Amino acid sequence: MTRGFAGLVMMALVACSTPEPEQAAPPPAHTQQALDALDARTPLPLLPVMALHQKQNMQEHLVAVHEVVGALARGDHAAAAAAAKRLGTSEEMTRQCNHMGAGAPGFTERALAFHRTADTVVEAANAGDTKATLAALDRTLATCTSCHATWRQQVVDEATFARLGTTPPHHGP
Repeated sequence: MTRGFAGLVMMALVACSTPEPEQAAPPPAHTQQALDALDARTPLPLLPVMALHQKQNMQEHLVAVHEVVGALARGDHAAAAAAAKRLGTSEEMTRQCNHMGAGAPGFTERALAFHRTADTVVEAANAGDTKATLAALDRTLATCTSCHATWRQQVVDEATFARLGTTPPHHGP
């Protein structure tokens, strides 16, 4: 018994003294080029900070969809409407979509269509109609999958971004 305990302590000490693995290096440029050559979707040129922001928005959209479905499962239409509202059209979201799509004709229209479709989820949930809410959510998710099937992020540098006739995002006062 003591020997087993001593072995566990020894393994713990070795594990604790093992250095942390280094951050993974980004893939070589040729790897990204190979992936780009295989991906036939239309590139959406974005600066790195914009690409990250867009991915965070998409993750937030997915959380909202999850909350809508959970609320509907509980019969809580008010919570479903509140979650769906985060997907809907707003002044801020319209501004973001316009900015994100500035370098890719057609993207902004597709992005704004998603948010307008999500507005119908809010309307149906506010009406307390589960079937209509699910139908509206289905149409909203169809716009998501259609957009993702059409576009892919293409991270570019500021010079390339400017050459496309777009302006970098404004940070700070």
